[in-house]
Amino acid sequence: MSAPRTIPADVLTSISANSRWQRFPLIFGVVGVVCLAAAFGLSASTVERFHFSYLVAYMYGLSLALGALFFVIVQFLTKAGWSVVVRRVAENMMGTLPLFAILFVPVAIGLHHTHHHWWHLVPGKDPILDAKAPYLNPTFFFARAILYLVIWTLLSQAFLRRSVAQDQSGNPEETRRQQWMAPPALGLYALTVTFAAVDWMKSLDPHWFSTIWGVYYFAGSVVALFAMLSLLVLWLQRDGFIRKIVNQEHYHDLGKLLFGFVIFWSYIAFSQYFLIWYANLPEETIWYAHRSHGGWESMGLMLVIGHFAIPFFFLLPRAMKRNPVTLAAGAGWLLWVHYLDLYYLIMPVHSTGGPQPSIVDLLTLFGVVACFLAAFAFLAKRSALVPVKDPRLAESLAFENL
Repeated sequence: MSAPRTIPADVLTSISANSRWQRFPLIFGVVGVVCLAAAFGLSASTVERFHFSYLVAYMYGLSLALGALFFVIVQFLTKAGWSVVVRRVAENMMGTLPLFAILFVPVAIGLHHTHHHWWHLVPGKDPILDAKAPYLNPTFFFARAILYLVIWTLLSQAFLRRSVAQDQSGNPEETRRQQWMAPPALGLYALTVTFAAVDWMKSLDPHWFSTIWGVYYFAGSVVALFAMLSLLVLWLQRDGFIRKIVNQEHYHDLGKLLFGFVIFWSYIAFSQYFLIWYANLPEETIWYAHRSHGGWESMGLMLVIGHFAIPFFFLLPRAMKRNPVTLAAGAGWLLWVHYLDLYYLIMPVHSTGGPQPSIVDLLTLFGVVACFLAAFAFLAKRSALVPVKDPRLAESLAFENL
């Protein structure tokens, strides 16, 4: 199909002209701070509960930004054309990563509550923890955390700034530079996300062994990214933006990628469980043993059904992915079960007797997500909603599925 000769005027529509979007950063920011403050106040007598709930919410919000960073890197790595019209939304999502450096502070403060198994190590008492002490110690832990956050911030800002700068200069060299940056960026991304997932979640149970943990968190992050990206694009279109730009063809691809990574997450989750079950080694089965009683086994079954079976059959038909309403329904469902997945990974360390849902869980979740949306809205109003001078924009506008 030939590229259009003219670019729709809708491409040039600025979000800054919408008074409601002008207020969104402040509104979401206030909601986020109030929710987090309320969560902390309600758990004043049980501070440990707040820190566990906050860790779940933090890893959830972080997964949205990290998933977006992966998406942007891969688009340049593969020189993709179809995704240009939705890439700026993803760029603004990944642009929130500096916020998560700030939001990490409560995680750092609460580490002696959440990671207490090794944080207060008594030498000679536990041979396994003694062997891991050179890696699992507060000094090295904080050094690694700072490194992860710095790398993510630098990568996200480098890609975002070059993309926005191209809106003014129109220099195609900016695209080539980002394509050149993509391979080393992907390597840094893979290493930092893997180690961060191990440090911040897996080390909650330092006696457990798993070599697939980083990929598991990555898979969930990308599922969450495509779900949130779909919802944000639909939200922008509902408010009158990019209506002539993003169409059925782009939703179809977002839906296909969402469906594909649902399968990938399921494959990784099953692979981890099956290999540990088959080997039946005590140092590996202990993690699943903690989650096989008291109600946690029901949540595990819920993930099998809700994170795989339901979205698999729901998103499988072509029509479901091309219809904005059904795509939004599937995306919303997957964002919810993604939170349940992280809850299942983290909270059994605190609630060993079974799930104990609390208003604190919801408040921390709403707080972190609201802060994420505040940062996203702030970035969205500072530049065009699509890369208006990207050399592949015309190709993206003319994109059509086979």
